[in-house]
Amino acid sequence: MVPSLLAAMSTSPFLASSGSSRRPLGAAHTRRAGLRVAALKYDPAKVAPQNDRVLVRLEQIPEKSAGGVLLPKSAVKFERYLMGEILSIGAEVSEVEAGKKVLFSDINAYEVELGTDDEKHCFCRESDLLAVVE
Repeated sequence: MVPSLLAAMSTSPFLASSGSSRRPLGAAHTRRAGLRVAALKYDPAKVAPQNDRVLVRLEQIPEKSAGGVLLPKSAVKFERYLMGEILSIGAEVSEVEAGKKVLFSDINAYEVELGTDDEKHCFCRESDLLAVVE
């Protein structure tokens, strides 16, 4: 078993091991294996925005109307104005603070995946915030 283990270790990981032919993995007729990467999970409280940016936890957009009608994903997707709670702020932010509810446009926001299941987060500039909701 040791010689076969050493032989396996000495082969290049970029070459296919099909018989005696040694072709690169990108060559035709080779078997391609899928790569599965586990998503990293970050605690949103530990993510620190830089300069004049704020990290906002988005409010859930309802999937049903008040009358109980299911809204299509396309209608929910094209909401232009979003509301959320500020989780953390950058060093140059002076007008708002963490914990405030804000209204902003999704055009100027950069949505990020922090690995949390239910919540969506985004970064935006302090100057792109439209209003503070009391």
